[in-house]
Amino acid sequence: MKQDLPQAPGLTIAAAQFAALGSEQRLAVLRCLVRAGPDGLSIGELGARTGITGSTLTHHVKILASAGLVSQARQGRSIICAAVAYDDVRALSGFLLTECCADSARTSEDT
Repeated sequence: MKQDLPQAPGLTIAAAQFAALGSEQRLAVLRCLVRAGPDGLSIGELGARTGITGSTLTHHVKILASAGLVSQARQGRSIICAAVAYDDVRALSGFLLTECCADSARTSEDT
């Protein structure tokens, strides 16, 4: 039984999301938040786990949030960051693979 994949993003959205992930530090932040699950992490804990702190971490989280990949919410005196776009990340993978081998003489089943 084939599982339905999320709708692949348009080229402009995919480009913006890939650009947001185009930094080792931002990719590390997103991976850490994905591992943390839907409850997310405080900005302090996120910094401790990734080794990225202060204004650098704030900058990277802001870029990921602008791309719609993470959210930030205030809880008391803490700012909680969470990966919110699991379907978008899956769709980005689908965007890359949707036309896999379309111009090849071999079918994707042969690879």
